[in-house]
Amino acid sequence: MKTESELGASVDLIVPIPLHPARKRKRGYNQSAKFAEGLSELLEIPFSDDLLERRIKTETQTRKSKLNRWENINGVFAIKNSALLEGKKILLVDDVITTGSTLEACSQVLIDQGCQQLNIACIAEA
Repeated sequence: MKTESELGASVDLIVPIPLHPARKRKRGYNQSAKFAEGLSELLEIPFSDDLLERRIKTETQTRKSKLNRWENINGVFAIKNSALLEGKKILLVDDVITTGSTLEACSQVLIDQGCQQLNIACIAEA
């Protein structure tokens, strides 16, 4: 685990796991974005909650097996502007990691679109 100063020195941008716009409207906020915003202030690293987007509204992941979670989330995420991502060291944040399927799907998109280095942070692991 990296210290605050080590993490701050090794990250260019903090990116939260996005919610589908309909789910965000219903909930009123994205808990991962709130976490990213707090980390951004603490570490003095910019964050972007509009770089990565969830294009498809999926069913809830609760009560799904690891395979079903991956199938439910595969192909859901996209990058809005890959030029903002190219060569960047990203800290991808989520609130809770269960099987890691969502983080894996987002990570793959970020790496495929030019992310130089990817770190992951979460509040809790279930």
